[in-house]
Amino acid sequence: MNTQITSGIKISVATNFEGNYYKDYAILYAFSYEITIENLSTDIVQLQSRHWDIFDSLNFTESVDGEGVVGQTPIIIPGDKYVYSSGCMLHSTIGAMKGFYTMLNFTTSENFEVQVPTFKLNVPFAIN
Repeated sequence: MNTQITSGIKISVATNFEGNYYKDYAILYAFSYEITIENLSTDIVQLQSRHWDIFDSLNFTESVDGEGVVGQTPIIIPGDKYVYSSGCMLHSTIGAMKGFYTMLNFTTSENFEVQVPTFKLNVPFAIN
């Protein structure tokens, strides 16, 4: 599990390979990931948006931006956590993702970025 703390917000990521899929005459590799966002600060925060950079070993790169995560913009009080699962498809058996969340601090009314640590996406049979 990869973990990183930014401005009192702890991000933990666990990944899983879900299988191969065929789409438009190509093999795609599906991965799921579970992210835990834990508020270690003394302020109430709300996740506003996300940014992802998705890489694979064939040099294919995709950037994704959007509001919230899985259709939600959770408010996380101090000492609480929010957990969600999502996924992505790669064109190769090895890849990685990194990104950040834009959060709103309710105490200061300011937005800040929380880094998501780079996490690997590997098909188990591809790496010894």
